[in-house]
Amino acid sequence: MSIVRWSNAFDPFSLDLWAEPFDAFRSILPAASGNHDTAAFVNARMDWKETPEAHVFKADLPGVKKEEVKVEVEDGNVLVVSGERSREKEDKNDKWHRVEHSSGKFVRRFRLPENAKVEEVKAGLENGVLTVTVPKAEVKKPEAKAIEISG
Repeated sequence: MSIVRWSNAFDPFSLDLWAEPFDAFRSILPAASGNHDTAAFVNARMDWKETPEAHVFKADLPGVKKEEVKVEVEDGNVLVVSGERSREKEDKNDKWHRVEHSSGKFVRRFRLPENAKVEEVKAGLENGVLTVTVPKAEVKKPEAKAIEISG
């Protein structure tokens, strides 16, 4: 017979799930644990905002060097951001208690709108934040010509 504390059964903050919500998946998906070289670089999330002048993409890439990131335009209008975060060299005398930094390759693709000036794309990496700016072409508003009505 097991004893169930009812006070904890309905208290969502008493569950260990709140402290480490993804631990349950680490045994199912080995790549999520960061324990082998094929681990996904899950932190390559990107923001895309549109300003009146440009499309601006931002990605947090802490610990990634400029030489490890590639920004390209494929097929005329697909922005591709790719790279790889190298794994830290391990010393046999070190005892790791927890590894939460991910390593491995990442790639993100975005189909750019028709007004993107793909030949003028600029990218910069500063303080671990990649910023890609794609200027927008001016959209000419159709001119309205007044037609005189006879009669």
